[in-house]
Amino acid sequence: MLIDAQFWPFVMAITLLSMTPGVDTLLVIRNTLRGGVRDGVLTSLAICCGLFVHASVSALGISLILLQSAWAFGMLKLAGAAYLVWLGAQSLLSARRGTPLPVAGIATARRQVPVWLPLREGFLSNVLNPKTVVFYMAFLPQFIAPDDPALLKSLWLAGVHFVIANAWQIGIVLMVGRAGHWLAKGWVSRGLEGITGTVLIGFGIKLALQQRP
Repeated sequence: MLIDAQFWPFVMAITLLSMTPGVDTLLVIRNTLRGGVRDGVLTSLAICCGLFVHASVSALGISLILLQSAWAFGMLKLAGAAYLVWLGAQSLLSARRGTPLPVAGIATARRQVPVWLPLREGFLSNVLNPKTVVFYMAFLPQFIAPDDPALLKSLWLAGVHFVIANAWQIGIVLMVGRAGHWLAKGWVSRGLEGITGTVLIGFGIKLALQQRP
């Protein structure tokens, strides 16, 4: 049964989770600053598409293998950490170059960002995040009854998460877009790129050093 007594507690929990600032929120803001609202929306969609991957591997038991194998979990963790550090380094390089942020439809400064770039960044940042693997493995089974089709129910719950997380993140994209003229100032853009890059690198280092659960 796709909607049961556990559905609304799941919605409340996943809404609070989606509103908690983290790597996803930071990446959405970063890419909105880089390429405008379109870039931010595509990033959000790609991040949330990764949820279906986690739901599938959780239902099929692959997550359990990752959690029980120190080598497999360690490789996933290091790949995710390296990717976050790489994204952070890109932001720091942009801050050093001092390129104005192309936001809020300021055509004279807009950087043409390929469609595939925010899609790739968002998807990989989510799929390579071992915290999401652990979360889905521990969280989703609480809302799946023994007689439920595990894969179908997991994908359904991931779909609910997809809608809620996108609503929240796209709201952030639109708020950042409205502040475009202020954000496009040189010193503001460099400062934001620098802060974003530092925080992303910090997230990556913290992830790499984190002990296996």
